[in-house]
Amino acid sequence: MSENPRPKGTPRFPDGPAPDPTGSRFERRIRSFTPRRSRVTTAQGDALRRLWPQWGLDIDGKEVLDLDALFAADTKGGDGGEHAGQSAPADGTPAPVVLEIGFGMGEATAQMAAADPGTRILAVDVHTPGQGNLLNLAERNGLSNIRVANGDAVILLTEMLAPEALDGVRVYFPDPWPKARHNKRRLIQPEFLSLLAPRLKPGGLLHCATDWEPYAEHMLEVLTAHPDFENVQEDGGYAPRPDFRPQTRFEGQGLRKGHVVHDLLFRRAATLAEQPGTAPAEQPQPAPQDPAGPPAPEDPPRS
Repeated sequence: MSENPRPKGTPRFPDGPAPDPTGSRFERRIRSFTPRRSRVTTAQGDALRRLWPQWGLDIDGKEVLDLDALFAADTKGGDGGEHAGQSAPADGTPAPVVLEIGFGMGEATAQMAAADPGTRILAVDVHTPGQGNLLNLAERNGLSNIRVANGDAVILLTEMLAPEALDGVRVYFPDPWPKARHNKRRLIQPEFLSLLAPRLKPGGLLHCATDWEPYAEHMLEVLTAHPDFENVQEDGGYAPRPDFRPQTRFEGQGLRKGHVVHDLLFRRAATLAEQPGTAPAEQPQPAPQDPAGPPAPEDPPRS
């Protein structure tokens, strides 16, 4: 039986991800993503309705996130699997937080969360079925170290994350925007790296992967040229795929087409380079005193 029709303008998931989290609060700009419309399955929709209030958040740009509080909130339910509740070290030290930008359907994200329960993953995407699928996987596997964010990662970085809040960032198989006139939409650009670097802790790892050769070359070029990032490869080239990164759905599609996958691993430099226009302003100096004393007051202006 089909669902009862909703009145026009009524959101399908009233307590779930918002269609436009920021509304008109921020200036429109060139975006690196295009929201995709596709069917939400029954399981995905159920996960969005039940789990979004506990494990989801909209990127609305209204306040800086308290990441410890965000990950302290837990969901009711789940199977209490072997990884449940293991997102904080026993000594009370805050667990590291990794931002994943674009997670597709979430299978690889769930695998990484299960394999490393001591790392908290803030996963960002705008694809509603993928958001529901990842929430479903997290509950089904008892993963309490995943939070799902809906919206623009650039707004998250500029408005909602404190300096040095992140221990790592993962950007796996972003849209390559292959047409020349669309290259400006690619996420990995010098401006984005300058925005990202202050949110990473010194030594924090930026891990990118792509199966699109021209985009891989572009990534390597802009990352190598950026003063705030250092290639972990001594030869300055691509890195072997780390064991912790499972093969993603998009990666499998690319491999079947004969594409070559490139991983790039760069660490944030210990000290950030001074950005143009950010030099501290010179403090005004007091005017030298006249030995003869202050000048006499001027006559009032004539009316």
